[in-house]
Amino acid sequence: MNVHHLELFYFVAKFEGITEAVRKMPYGIQQPAVSGQILQLEDNLGVKLFHRRPFALTPAGEELYDFIYPFFSRLDQVAERLQGEESQHLRLAASASALTHHLPDVLSSLREKFPKLRLTLREVKATEVESALQKQEADVAVTILHRKAAPGIKSIKLLELPLSLIVPVDSQVKKFKDITARAVGNQIHLPMIALPKFESISRLFQEGLSRKKLVWEPTMEVSELQLIRSYVARGFGFGLSVDIPQIKLPDTIRRIKLPVEFPPLAIGVQHTGDLKKVSEGFIQMAKAYAAQLNK
Repeated sequence: MNVHHLELFYFVAKFEGITEAVRKMPYGIQQPAVSGQILQLEDNLGVKLFHRRPFALTPAGEELYDFIYPFFSRLDQVAERLQGEESQHLRLAASASALTHHLPDVLSSLREKFPKLRLTLREVKATEVESALQKQEADVAVTILHRKAAPGIKSIKLLELPLSLIVPVDSQVKKFKDITARAVGNQIHLPMIALPKFESISRLFQEGLSRKKLVWEPTMEVSELQLIRSYVARGFGFGLSVDIPQIKLPDTIRRIKLPVEFPPLAIGVQHTGDLKKVSEGFIQMAKAYAAQLNK
């Protein structure tokens, strides 16, 4: 049996006639189309389901109506329930650092506004964010805004984080000019630990060096900032890092500020299409959290 034919029969039986069903059905369909499809249903079953004038279900029609009524009569209720649950389901993509250190506070505030909040948290790299959004694997993402977003993706900047260098706490180097003073020509030959060149932090650092007409290539590449801190503490060289509010450095290392020529790292929220209320709420709370960090 064709499920659509059954649905049409449900409305005809419920409203006691084809004409009345066409008027009250939740979607538009012409009376001849309904009549034709009901006839197909009767032909397929080999029985007459109702008398047209005056309207009355046949015994076969009553049996079929009793069978399909529980399903079709509850569709609106199920849709409302599912939509209600889905309206408070937030699928969020972010880096491990953001998920660990910052988003718990934002999500705690969000849960106060949406008591039935349901969360799906996904750890992603900055290079994976746009794909996750385009494939609708996430509603919103907190990420580095490192370049122009792909078509269809909207970006909202939350805050800017300055780049910095980190050194062992007992290092004789106190300022960036102490490093440039050791340059040979425009080349700095001191050991440096950094993320891979395609990462935004490394790219921004190289932009700053170019503005100062300096060349400084890393001698060690690692996959995450925590590794940079670990190897700097063990004396492997200077580390390229970023100042993250509320994240304290270990006692074994300290920061060196970089000059204004080095652009900051922009952090923001990205999404596609129209936002659900829960997504809008998250973005508003993320903005408030970022404003608090900037103080």
